[in-house]
Amino acid sequence: MSTLTDTLVPSYLSGAWVTPENPSRVTEVADASTGEIVATVSTEGLDLAGAIEYAREVGQRNLRELTIHERALKLKELALYLGEHKEELYELAYKTGATKRDNGIDIDGGIQTMFVYSSKGRRELPNGHIIIDGPTEILSRDNSFLGTHIYTTLPGVAVQINAFNFPVWGMLEKFAPSFIAGMPTLVKPATPSGYVTAAAVRLMLESGILPEGSLQLISGSARDLLDHLDHRDHVAFTGSAATAATLRSHDNVLKNGVRFTAEADSLNAAILGEDVTEDSPEFEAYIKALFIEMTAKAGQKCTAVRRAIVPTALVDTVAEALAARVNDKIVPGDPRSGEATMGPLVSVDQRADVAAAVDKLVAAGGKVVTGGSDQLEGAFFAPTILTFEDADTDAVHDVEAFGPVVSVIGYTDTNDALRLAARGKGSLVASVITHSPELAATYAHNIGAFHGRLHFLDRDDAKTSTGHGSPLPHLVHGGPGRAGGGEELGGIRGVKHYMQRTAIQGTPDHLTAITGEWVRGAKVNKVTRADVEAGTAEHPFRKDLATLQIGDQFASDLRHVSLEEIIEFAEKTGDTFYAHVDEEAAMANPFFPRRVAHGYLLVSWAAGLFVEPAPGPVLANYGLENLRFITPVTYDDSVRIELTAKRITPRVTDDYGEVCWDAQLFNQNDELVASYDVLTLVEKENTTYANWNK
Repeated sequence: MSTLTDTLVPSYLSGAWVTPENPSRVTEVADASTGEIVATVSTEGLDLAGAIEYAREVGQRNLRELTIHERALKLKELALYLGEHKEELYELAYKTGATKRDNGIDIDGGIQTMFVYSSKGRRELPNGHIIIDGPTEILSRDNSFLGTHIYTTLPGVAVQINAFNFPVWGMLEKFAPSFIAGMPTLVKPATPSGYVTAAAVRLMLESGILPEGSLQLISGSARDLLDHLDHRDHVAFTGSAATAATLRSHDNVLKNGVRFTAEADSLNAAILGEDVTEDSPEFEAYIKALFIEMTAKAGQKCTAVRRAIVPTALVDTVAEALAARVNDKIVPGDPRSGEATMGPLVSVDQRADVAAAVDKLVAAGGKVVTGGSDQLEGAFFAPTILTFEDADTDAVHDVEAFGPVVSVIGYTDTNDALRLAARGKGSLVASVITHSPELAATYAHNIGAFHGRLHFLDRDDAKTSTGHGSPLPHLVHGGPGRAGGGEELGGIRGVKHYMQRTAIQGTPDHLTAITGEWVRGAKVNKVTRADVEAGTAEHPFRKDLATLQIGDQFASDLRHVSLEEIIEFAEKTGDTFYAHVDEEAAMANPFFPRRVAHGYLLVSWAAGLFVEPAPGPVLANYGLENLRFITPVTYDDSVRIELTAKRITPRVTDDYGEVCWDAQLFNQNDELVASYDVLTLVEKENTTYANWNK
């Protein structure tokens, strides 16, 4: 027989695994299928205040030693490590009632989220410690006073309070963006499945990949946790609206600046468009979507469909088709058995909550098509489909049965469907199944404000769609109103939630020093062609990343523009737009003085003016950004280029990095002709062609 010591789930605080000694208050956790006690939890006597300070001091210090790219690479290493050990997590998760399919959503989904954030962090963010937000704003006529915005890491701890339904994904989808932002995490999972989270945390720590202090775990109740937080800290909560309201009303949230976001209850809808008939491919896609959302995780998903909104004439048809699929494909049982296709709810208590919610719906007029609250024993709950004669029954739009339960209601026309969807008072996601682009636009314009995500489905994307209930790391997860008003994920948006946006003002040199990105007007190290030919200076293209500096600039001589060159370019490229070849038509245009050079001809000339042709550390040009043509160039004008190293981004996994060059093309009167960024790949050390000219 197991003892308390054997089953007590440890916490990881202040750099060590800890458990209470002889706790007087212990919560038991049972296997959802068998009822056997598999874990006990208690936080009695644990030093939560010390853990928070440890995160602020040790975690913050160690994470700040890493650049954004270095943190992102560690996420990839962690994802690979967890992937190698995920079977261990599967075995534990089966005890929560999760099937193999459910584990794919939770465990594999969490690992995949880390892969995505690792990739996006290295691809879309600078290899430094801050993020620049938006362009530089010119605040003075002489360009001596400028402004911009930057994101810097919040100096506290990212506290995540998670729900029971996703013990791994729920942690990793919050951990990944906060880790890239440089903020240490304190995880407080829900008790019924927290032992799975604890196992994932143990694997992450055993990997040796994480900096000390960057991840801590509270196993069990943490009722005084918010007492120890302040304006430096961020709390991300997932759970019931009632608990969210309690936490949001805490003095440290209301008065002391604790950042608090919530993802709460959500009566998500799936709407069948007016254009869909029983014979349409979209009808089958709709039934399949409802079935998946009812039965995945036994309906214990914050994104699951609770309200199926269909044309009134199709209410019974939809309910019967869905019931037939459920009865044909669902075998409730222990996930470890070979036959079960849907496991139990996470606990007997959760089953009681779902049964009570279903009873309320039935009492309000719901007709049970299949299932019901008294069908199965223990923590098992039968997939339940309800229909309502009155689509405006308040309970349909107010009561959430957090299990395999869906209510099918009818609408009279699209405007009625829009109204019913909005009665959810704010949801995480709504699906609209329609093959009509016009209907899709109508729904997006009218119910977008009520939902964090809209999922459109038809015959063309039915096979490729990731589904109604699958939050993706690329897109925001959250919703307004009763859904909590929070927002998570969303690609790099999710990283910025754990950072402070600050407006900065100052000289070009101030902004360059702060951001690590050269700003026009800041000091430059100017080199001319004459300097290079005289051997008194080195062309910036001859410098590798070890020697290239922000502000290194090459300034060319003037190049004369002839009419013959303009005509030749037009003839050879086929770009015979009248402004380049027809003098009279060009002069009639208010933008052109006479025939003018092609914009792309100017860019080509500019490259000829700044490129250093011999092989060297510059390996490739991989694009232009922000190209703008400002002043027309006509024949007998001249042009020159100033090319300045603007941003240097070494890659942590390669022998090269990216350099963004600020390019400004001027005419003989020093008027700006064109402005753009040149992107190149440059060696970290000039090894490939180091001896080319020797």
